[in-house]
Amino acid sequence: MSEETRRALVIVDVQPDFCEGGKLAVEGGNACAERIADFVTENANEYELIVTTQDWHIEPGRHFSDNPDYVDTWPEHCVAETPGADLHEAIASLSTDVSIKKGQYDGAYSGFEGIDAEENPLARILRDAEIQAIDVVGLAESHCVKETALSGVREGFRVRVFSDLTEPVTEELGVVAREEMDDAGVEQLKSSEAFGFYEEPEDAPIPGDAE
Repeated sequence: MSEETRRALVIVDVQPDFCEGGKLAVEGGNACAERIADFVTENANEYELIVTTQDWHIEPGRHFSDNPDYVDTWPEHCVAETPGADLHEAIASLSTDVSIKKGQYDGAYSGFEGIDAEENPLARILRDAEIQAIDVVGLAESHCVKETALSGVREGFRVRVFSDLTEPVTEELGVVAREEMDDAGVEQLKSSEAFGFYEEPEDAPIPGDAE
């Protein structure tokens, strides 16, 4: 891991319900899960923390609908303690450090809206570990990956999204999401370009630290 930067990997919502055969399947979800697992196996030593997030709906209110608009309301999915809400088997087999669950009682899209088992929010966990930069991968690019990346920028972290380790709900929504992330300052690149030729600014601050 770089001496200049303490970096975390955030694996967003790679769950059976968001992969082929699930209740809100993203095309290419299963293959994406396998690519993420391969990347982590090869690059785990680049990260101070590896974080997983999960949709974990207990009673999410109007987030679920029998007549969803697929914008603010959705069919039932990722119900807590059901197989569809578990981590995808390719991700569950990895050694990870932090498990974040979100959306227990509402419709949460960003991983920064979630908490761990001790009710610590993601931003606090990252700051306590002196993380300065995060890489975001997972499902879906057009929704929870995008929102997690945008939240990371707002929280003061340097954020990268690996374009080959995510999939959008549709290509049209993916284009819009990539434009939003670009406008917000999220760096988007292939995972093969993540290390080796990437140079971090010197004396990078830790988000949340006082001047």
